[in-house]
Amino acid sequence: MSDKDKRKEVKPYGNTDKSKKEEVAEMFNNISAKYDFLNHFLSLGIDKIWRKKAIRMLADLKPQRILDIATGTGDFALEALKLKPTEVVGIDISEGMLQKGREKMVKRKVDHIISMRLADSENLPFEDNYFDALTVGFGVRNFENLEKGLAEMLRVVRPGGKLQILEFSKPKKFPVKQYYAFHSKYIIPFFGKRISKDEKAYAYLPESVAAFPEGKDFEKILLSLGYKDVKSTLVSGGIATIYSGTK
Repeated sequence: MSDKDKRKEVKPYGNTDKSKKEEVAEMFNNISAKYDFLNHFLSLGIDKIWRKKAIRMLADLKPQRILDIATGTGDFALEALKLKPTEVVGIDISEGMLQKGREKMVKRKVDHIISMRLADSENLPFEDNYFDALTVGFGVRNFENLEKGLAEMLRVVRPGGKLQILEFSKPKKFPVKQYYAFHSKYIIPFFGKRISKDEKAYAYLPESVAAFPEGKDFEKILLSLGYKDVKSTLVSGGIATIYSGTK
């Protein structure tokens, strides 16, 4: 049995008649109105620091075309503007999240650079080698077929281009490990349920993190798919990890 086959599939609502992809899209549509507030509130704003770090790691590349997968309301895409690209494309499977993102781009007068498109990360509507760099924040653990999504990401980046994957991980050391366990088990579900009115969505978050093949296990998957120069950078004591790779 392969590592892929051994992986437990975690879905937001657990409906047997819907795929994980369908449920993830439904979940983000349901919570899109409160997503930005909850995201920053529940992470104490630290998620902004993680994105800044991931983008700084792309600075030497000077990318002109950037793709942001699982863009949500576009926070990573906005951060990418610091690299002075000519084009940023944000894609997501949730139209609700994208609509909030489009409003944000218009308000900030950057909609001529950043476009927000409904698209599936496992079937990207772009030609091979089109982008100089690719980012994805807290999205790969939501892929229905992890390997297929990661392979598609690599396909659309040019040779020598870089990919930055920011994802939650499980801290291993005291006291961050204990704090994270408490925060995930009690704080996130408690406030997520009350503010978003979707109890399942914020119970899914820690469950999906627990099921994700992090660290060296994730690095092995990237290397097996052809990613080069694969590196992991822990942030905030291991609450999240920035995975970097080159085509």
